[in-house]
Amino acid sequence: MNQHVKILGVLNIVWGVFGALCGLIILMIFGGLYGYMREVAYRRAETSIALPIVAIVGGAVSLFLLFVSTPSVIAGIALLYFKPWGRMLAIVVSALHLVNIPLGTALGIYGLWVLFSPEAQRLFTPTVST
Repeated sequence: MNQHVKILGVLNIVWGVFGALCGLIILMIFGGLYGYMREVAYRRAETSIALPIVAIVGGAVSLFLLFVSTPSVIAGIALLYFKPWGRMLAIVVSALHLVNIPLGTALGIYGLWVLFSPEAQRLFTPTVST
């Protein structure tokens, strides 16, 4: 089970980084679109109405993806170091992954299976050293 927890940690980090990269790509696309529309707005005044909408939508979507991806990365790092609080965070993140069909669902099911197993619960139980 030790290996499963490490695999789950790496998968959560990869999933979170992928989501953050998607957010940055969306920010670049909307930024380029905003720049293009700003140039067009000099020639056609009606285009300037859409400029704030493009900026707000692009910024909001990219910030949302960054905000949603961060807990997955944090949970993945905590799982790699077997932090007890990381198990609880990873359970919540795995439950949220279930909504992202199909890959997120597979990651969420795998995460819940690993983290609710009795062996994993023992791995995350703090030991008292004397």
